[in-house]
Amino acid sequence: MTRATTVRAVLAAVVLLVSLFVTLTMSPRLGLDLQGGTRLVLQAKDSPTAKADRESTDRTVEVLRQRIDALGVAEPTVTRSGEDRVLIELPDVTDPREAAEVLGRTAQLTFHAVLGVPDDAASNRETKELVLPDESGGRLRLGAPDLSGAGVKDARAEFDGQRGAGWSVSLDFRDDASRDWTRLTGEAACHPPQDERRRVAIVLDEKVISSPQVSPSVTCGAGLPSGTTQITGSFSADEAKNLALLIKGGALPVPVEVVEQRTVGPTLGAEAISASARAAVIGAGLTALFITFVYRLFGGLAALALAGYTLISYAALVALGVTLTLPGLAGFVLAIGMAVDANVLAFERAREEYASRSGRTSRPLRSALAAGFRNARTAVFDSNVTTLLAAGLLFGLGSGPVKGFGVTLAIGVLVSMFSALVIARALTEIAAGSGFVTDFPGVNGIGLRGRVRTYLTRRAPQLFRRSRRWLGVSTVVVALAVLGVTLRGLNLGVEFTGGRLMEYTTSRPVGIDTARTALADAGFADAEVTTAGERELSVRTGDTGDRAEAAIRDALSAEGGATTKVRDDLIGPSLGDELRRHALIALGIAVGAQLLYLAVRFRWSFAVASVTAMVHDVVILVGVFAWLGRPIDGIFLAALLTVIGYSVNDSVVVFDRVRELWARRPGSPLLPAARAAVLQTVPRTVNTGMGALFILTALAVLGGDSLRDFALALLIGICVGTYSSVFTAVPVALEMESRRKDGAPTRQRQRPKPGRGRAADNGARV
Repeated sequence: MTRATTVRAVLAAVVLLVSLFVTLTMSPRLGLDLQGGTRLVLQAKDSPTAKADRESTDRTVEVLRQRIDALGVAEPTVTRSGEDRVLIELPDVTDPREAAEVLGRTAQLTFHAVLGVPDDAASNRETKELVLPDESGGRLRLGAPDLSGAGVKDARAEFDGQRGAGWSVSLDFRDDASRDWTRLTGEAACHPPQDERRRVAIVLDEKVISSPQVSPSVTCGAGLPSGTTQITGSFSADEAKNLALLIKGGALPVPVEVVEQRTVGPTLGAEAISASARAAVIGAGLTALFITFVYRLFGGLAALALAGYTLISYAALVALGVTLTLPGLAGFVLAIGMAVDANVLAFERAREEYASRSGRTSRPLRSALAAGFRNARTAVFDSNVTTLLAAGLLFGLGSGPVKGFGVTLAIGVLVSMFSALVIARALTEIAAGSGFVTDFPGVNGIGLRGRVRTYLTRRAPQLFRRSRRWLGVSTVVVALAVLGVTLRGLNLGVEFTGGRLMEYTTSRPVGIDTARTALADAGFADAEVTTAGERELSVRTGDTGDRAEAAIRDALSAEGGATTKVRDDLIGPSLGDELRRHALIALGIAVGAQLLYLAVRFRWSFAVASVTAMVHDVVILVGVFAWLGRPIDGIFLAALLTVIGYSVNDSVVVFDRVRELWARRPGSPLLPAARAAVLQTVPRTVNTGMGALFILTALAVLGGDSLRDFALALLIGICVGTYSSVFTAVPVALEMESRRKDGAPTRQRQRPKPGRGRAADNGARV
């Protein structure tokens, strides 16, 4: 065993042991869509006295944190998002109406002297005096604020059952505010009993919540010496507690508006975890069996490295404190299938090297294996960088759970490179030192040619003789996709349009027509109703309030019995416009970033060809979803950007081989090198694609409704991307190179040289 192999083995052992320790001693941080709870995004608004900026938003965060702490929510999250938004996550809070009401209230508390009851003439005059409704439904004319809620030291809800007063809120003032309170009540006491001006108005958010009379026992000018007062108003227990909470937590410096609200029941989250775990086990098991079947012993060792990859990735997510969301969980499962790509690249290059070195060296297996990993290094690096670019865009421009998918995908890519280039390489190099493994090609798997490679070598197809025909086929398919978008339109989800999406389960089966009729009778004729099963309904409406949601639930309960809300997503129209704009920006940046990177690493013609194939894949995927009427939402955006990374990944592998073969014959036409490169990389493309398809099929079948569209999008994207990397990207590159002034026409057919067969003519190795 060489020194380098020893270093790799020791490094792999250390990382695996640390990962095992982290896995056994730390627990993952689950997102609300997996553990159940509510996620709110509040938008700060400008007020007449304050501007919604970073400073005021930071103050808003502190006030909201105090309110949430008083609510008693376990492990809440309150953070500023951007300049003027606040992100709040409330685990286990599945009925957000009370929380949203408390958190969204500005809670500007002021105390005013009452100037009297306004008459019509007074109400029409321009005056600085306030005319506000009181708790009895009448109106009061108030003076300027004499005292604000900032002077309140404590607020608590109290119940007085002996005198029948019911619930009230007691306030304790600070020293300076206590003196102001004494002065205010002393001035009010100068008016006779029952006079409106003997009252003190307590105003919350420009509404009089209480206006008690000063007791007749209080003399003029003396006022109430105590620094305590009570707010009465026939409050219920919850109303009194919430009011005390608002006052004690302090006023928000600026008004806030709920622009996003997502609620997931704990049952739905548990089912998602269970379904994803089953999909991961079955998909990873099938992938391991497949790679073992193709590469025999070395494939089995790669499967062990794949298990190590799973352990390290999970430990990295836990150690870094990454919040594992449902899309992130899907990304973790998907990355298992994609992790075999680097192994497949190295093994296929090793097979080529073994065929060329056999008989010329006493150790063809070890030297071929080392050359295989060395030659595959650039393709592995370039292809993974393109996926990392897509993951970065998901994190930077995505929202909520989509960010979690971007982080998970990035970690998966980095760990997969370590798994292949360190763990799998160490295991295979140790095995290659065995005489038994070396002497029997059927055991090690590297000495086998492979069925796909054998077929291509025997047939030696003359690809790209008429490259424009392939471009014509791609053009027709793209036109059909565009036609689907034009005729059918895009079924944009509430994330991009704004509105409310609710999912319910019923105790009795409910037909979709029955549900639609029931909602129409309840006043929701425009509601879109879909079903995922006999007892599962999805209802999509405009930006409805909580009373409307309760009416929808009652209408469904009348037909389906006990109805439970398992999901509730509310997106404001302004946020929907912003998310839609960010999605377009993400796609634009993805195209530009991939083009720039590929232009630096390759020729411009190769970069343009790769990006053309990528755009081809994006348009087709969007078109298929348009024809199928499937939703275009944040999860679809995550899948779309992943397809972008995968598509460029495939093209990079092909053009990396084209660059290598073309460099061996400077000045020669591109066609022979391109034809040979495609034939040599087809086994890798097929084997890698099969690994990903096993995982995605398992997700589509077992992952539940939440992951079905995600898996479907990736299945379509991988199939289309595999096609386009060969039959779109390469023909585009051939057409571009054929028009270069300093290059010979590349679409002409090359004649075989004397003494060489057809396989040599297209450049394929035998």
